[in-house]
This record gives sequence, structure tokens and C-alpha cells, in this order.
Amino acid sequence: MQVRIYQMPKTAMQSGRALTKRWVLEFEPQESSSIEPLMGWSSSRDTRQQLRIWFDTREEAEDYAQKKGYMYTVDKQRERAVHPKAYADNFKYTRLLRWTH
Repeated sequence: MQVRIYQMPKTAMQSGRALTKRWVLEFEPQESSSIEPLMGWSSSRDTRQQLRIWFDTREEAEDYAQKKGYMYTVDKQRERAVHPKAYADNFKYTRLLRWTH
């Protein structure tokens, strides 16, 4: 059974990064989804796709996967480049271009 271990990315709808610190173990789909003919919803008989297991560290998630005998891949999250900005920089004397509204 194949599982994926990763950190959740920060969503665009929130300002904080609360869920990005924890690690998630998620099962890869074993069978494809099918479209239910009456309502048009997609469905699958594989219920492990709905399961997410949360861990505080990557090592805990890897240990769990090894203990259960799962093959796993670890997706490393890209580091965010934070460029600090200040409103006062718009009025700097050393600014290259004129500041206008």
C-alpha cells in the first residue's frame, strides 16, 4: 500500500499558518473513481482516500508507515521567501521612481 507524507500548504483564504506545521499521512488511491449515473457525483469504493492521519513531526509519520508496512514517499514543502515591506518605503528619498497616486 502506497502512502504520501507531506505538510499542508498555506491556503490563500487564511492569514495564519497554523495547519502548515503538522505532517499528514495520506493514502494514495487504489482504484479510480467512477461517475454515479443518477446524480453525476464521482464515487469510489476505496474509502482510504478519505483518511488523513496527522503527526507532529515527519519522523513520527515515517515510523508509523514503516511499522504498518506501507511504502511511503515524503514530499518536502518549499521554503517561503518572505520579503518584508513597509508603507514608508513609498516615500523614501532614495526611491528610483517618482511616487504618485
